[in-house]
Amino acid sequence: MNQPLAYVHPQAKIASNVVIEPFVSIDKNVEIGEGTCIGPNVTILEGARIGKNCKIFPGAVISAVPQDLKYAGEDTIVKIGDNVTIREFVTINRGTKANFETIIGNNCLLMAYVHVAHDCIIGNNVILANSAALAGHIKIDDWAIIGGMVAVHQFVNIGVHTMISGGCLVRKDVPPFCKAAREPLSYSGINSIGLRRRGFSSEKIKEIQDIYRIIFINGLNTSQAIRYIEAELPATPERDDIISFIMNSRRGIMRGYTRNNNGKEKKDIL
Repeated sequence: MNQPLAYVHPQAKIASNVVIEPFVSIDKNVEIGEGTCIGPNVTILEGARIGKNCKIFPGAVISAVPQDLKYAGEDTIVKIGDNVTIREFVTINRGTKANFETIIGNNCLLMAYVHVAHDCIIGNNVILANSAALAGHIKIDDWAIIGGMVAVHQFVNIGVHTMISGGCLVRKDVPPFCKAAREPLSYSGINSIGLRRRGFSSEKIKEIQDIYRIIFINGLNTSQAIRYIEAELPATPERDDIISFIMNSRRGIMRGYTRNNNGKEKKDIL
């Protein structure tokens, strides 16, 4: 930890085996857990709480004040879990008085140039690819994968085990287990490959696919689809997670299946 070319505020709480490279700046009211490695030219500002065994690459800025004109200097934090990799020039802003914290869970990967704005809540095992940009108050559930150069509107929720194609604009909520692509953002099948990798059976994947056929393909509106699913399909954790997510959506969910340039309906993709 004794790096003469780095600045560490005497009030920062740094575990003894943290590696700090040259030209790092660490402010007061910062806590960093055991085994974390901080690369050159990283700036960690007041309010950062960084877990164990994280890897922070050059140029990252963590816990800067929010880019929110309503922010009035209140004491807020950024909370980063264990085993998180933060690549070059990632920026993570701390919370505002809305939630008082920005949260990133365990085992996440934030690739180069990602931006996470104030009051976002990111679950465990989430991947944000290069230059993904999150506005404020976004919630991303566990195991989601956000493609490169994706821009997510404030207050959007993105469900568990989802995958969003690179370059998309996410203005609506993305329900669990889905793939999303195109402009405007639309349902593109379920994330079957990701689900198989995480131990979901073929029967469970088919169950999820059947639910989304009713929601996105069968021509019902959302309320009709939910009523049909509740009445006709057996209750399972996955069914109930999907229903709960949609019923609690504040912005509404993304569009259903769209047509291709020839006017023909595209088939559901597994």
